[in-house]
Amino acid sequence: MKETLVDAFGKPHGIVLFQLLEATQFTVYLSLIAFIGGGLIGALVTLARIGNRKWLVRAAAGYIWLFQSVPLLMLLFLSGLGVPRLMGQDINPWVAAIVSLTLYASAYLAEVWRGAIQSIPKGQWEGGYALGLRFVQVFRRIVLPQSVRIAIAPTVGFMVQIIKGTSLAYIIGFHDLMAIGRRWANAPVEGTEPFIIYPLMALIYFALCFPLSRLARRLENRLGSYSKRPQIAAA
Repeated sequence: MKETLVDAFGKPHGIVLFQLLEATQFTVYLSLIAFIGGGLIGALVTLARIGNRKWLVRAAAGYIWLFQSVPLLMLLFLSGLGVPRLMGQDINPWVAAIVSLTLYASAYLAEVWRGAIQSIPKGQWEGGYALGLRFVQVFRRIVLPQSVRIAIAPTVGFMVQIIKGTSLAYIIGFHDLMAIGRRWANAPVEGTEPFIIYPLMALIYFALCFPLSRLARRLENRLGSYSKRPQIAAA
C-alpha cells in the first residue's frame, strides 16, 4: 500500500498519507475498546442507578457525577502522567488511554441508559406487576426492550464523541492519528506544512465520524419516538 500511495502522490505526500492511514487503525482500536469497556461498566452502573438499594444508587450517581465532571484531558493527565510519577512506575500509553476513555465513556453511557429506562412510564412497570411479574421479569420483558429502542440512537451517536476524544491521547505518548499528524506538521519537510496536514487529518476524522452520525440520526428517526415503542400485550 505504501508503494502504491507513493507512486500515486509522490514523496513526501504518499508517505505522509500512508502513515496517517496506518495510525488511524490505532484510533479505531482505542475507540472500540473504550466503547466496549465503557459499555460494560456503564451497564453495571445503570443497574445500580435504577435499583432499590439507596447506597448503590448514591454510589452510582457519584460515579457518574465524578467522571462527567472531570475533563477527559485531566483523566489522561492523571492516568498517563500523574499516577506514574506518584507510584514511580511507567504506565504504557495504551493502558492509560484505555483506562481514561473507558471511565469517560462509562459515565456518559450509564447516564444515557438510565435516562432511557426512566423515560418508560411507570404504568408499564405497574402493568407488569399487575400481571404477577417480578422486578427482574418486568425489566427484562417489558422495560428493557422499550428502553433499548430509545437508547440505541444516542449510544451510536456517542461513539462519535469517543473517536474525537481519542485525539487527546497524544499528550501521554499514544501514537494515533493525531500524534502522527502533529509530528509531520512540525517536521521541517516541504509539503508537510500544517495547512496541508491538519485538513487531511480532519478529512480522516470526518470519514470516521460522519457515517456514525448519519446512522444515529436514522436510528433516532426510526426508533426514537415513543409512539413506535412496543406496548404491553393484553393479558
